[in-house]
Amino acid sequence: MDTGLLHLHNLLRWIILLLLLVTLFQAFSKSPGIKKTSLFLLISAHIMLLVGLYQLIAGRYGIMNGLPDNVESLMKDKFYRFFWVEHPLMMFVSIILITIARGKAKVLNYKAAGWLLLVALLLVLAAVPWPFRDIIGQNRSWFPGM
Repeated sequence: MDTGLLHLHNLLRWIILLLLLVTLFQAFSKSPGIKKTSLFLLISAHIMLLVGLYQLIAGRYGIMNGLPDNVESLMKDKFYRFFWVEHPLMMFVSIILITIARGKAKVLNYKAAGWLLLVALLLVLAAVPWPFRDIIGQNRSWFPGM
């Protein structure tokens, strides 16, 4: 189950990035289609939040499993610091920004929605464990399981 949820989490990453780019483009081009696209982005982001919270709490490396014996401190170990602190914090903030941007998009406040979505996109790009970033001591693939 953990592997399947990890793959779902990874798949949702690509959906959210695509929807973020489309919604951002609509915000800066002042397209009224932003209402529907921002709703799909909001739904995807909140589903991703639920899957991520499960992984953070009860997943393979979740908090309920505790730190391994050979780890001295959470903040000294780059794997646990990234997946228990940095990644969840940045993603949580980006989901808050996406939620606020959805409210702005509903009333067609394009400028505010666009800037909120831009900051959310930058946070998402910074917080994703990309294969070229050696954050976790091992390379992760672009599409795990494929």
